[in-house]
Amino acid sequence: MNPTESELIERARALVPKLSERAASAETLGRLPEETVQDFQDAGFYDIAKPSAFGGYELSPEVLFRVSMELAWGCPSSAWCLCLIGVHNWEPGLMDSRAGEDLWADDPHALYSSSYAPFGEVTVVEGGYRLSGRWQWSSGSDHCSWVMLGGMLPETQGRAEQIALLLPRTDYQIIDNWNVSGLKGTGSHDVLVDNAFVPEHRSHRLLAPSQGAFDSPIYDLPFGNIFALCLCAVTQGIAEAALHCYTEYLGDRVHKYDGQAMSLDPFQQRRLSEVAADVQANRLRFHQVFRVLEQALKTARNVPVDVQVAQSWETQSIAHRNADLVTILMRASGGGSFRLDHPMQRYFRDINAAVSHAFLSVDRGSLQYAKMRLAGSSSGTGRVK
Repeated sequence: MNPTESELIERARALVPKLSERAASAETLGRLPEETVQDFQDAGFYDIAKPSAFGGYELSPEVLFRVSMELAWGCPSSAWCLCLIGVHNWEPGLMDSRAGEDLWADDPHALYSSSYAPFGEVTVVEGGYRLSGRWQWSSGSDHCSWVMLGGMLPETQGRAEQIALLLPRTDYQIIDNWNVSGLKGTGSHDVLVDNAFVPEHRSHRLLAPSQGAFDSPIYDLPFGNIFALCLCAVTQGIAEAALHCYTEYLGDRVHKYDGQAMSLDPFQQRRLSEVAADVQANRLRFHQVFRVLEQALKTARNVPVDVQVAQSWETQSIAHRNADLVTILMRASGGGSFRLDHPMQRYFRDINAAVSHAFLSVDRGSLQYAKMRLAGSSSGTGRVK
């Protein structure tokens, strides 16, 4: 019998102490410890949004994101890898069913990493594509046996289209070059491909709707929105964890100069209250994005583009506000929070690395949203969902 959402969340909370103990080790290794990957497998986290036809629970990605928010309390790098790869197990539900058959035929627990940026050169050939290039930022690549890589198709009708292609481990090389200051434990290495053939059924257009191979409405959700929400979920978990860390800090500390309890400082009290209000509001905003996307699917086979753009901007805005809030808490937490054994410095480094992801770009996202809203205003509709 498949676990319920509440059971999965409780499993995540139970793992937080272990992840906290392993967080420094993950950073030293530059990837997730094997024990953590196994813990995630044993807990069923990779199966949350996976199609039931391939042994998954076929639950909404929102359940996966709730789980990842909990895991971020212990180790943001671990939550990041789990959330990304968990979404990857949802992604074949958008594709031709043969993609999942290839992926899980020999190993029902196979996982894949990704790099969707169109770094590669794609050539259309009979039956599929030829792919070459080098891609950056493939998180979790060390413990994956497949990879999904992005490219641009040649222009048709004056428009280029972005595509993602799924390749087995025999078709690519991992370049171990992950040497960073944030999300250090994610093992986000480069991936190198030299003229690999990818059949048509192991591809999907990033802006196209689902291919309709599976009945569940969770596979009608737009890829771009779900992938951005995946990244945002980790920032939400980090912000909630940092708020808890800061609250404990105020409860335990006294001012060295006057001996007064830090918790009685009115400036600290106000800061705590204001940040808590924003963190809690962001959690509500996050789940509201799902409600909007789901509501859109009740009236149309695909989520309208204006809804996708508006909700992408909402997601990006949430993530960056979370990073701002953690930065405020870091500055207020005293010099001790910069010690490498203090969780606050890890929350600070990791959330600022997270919001640098292209899918969370507030520059591009704000421009797209503004253009759409202004176009709606000039056309007389004046409504943006």
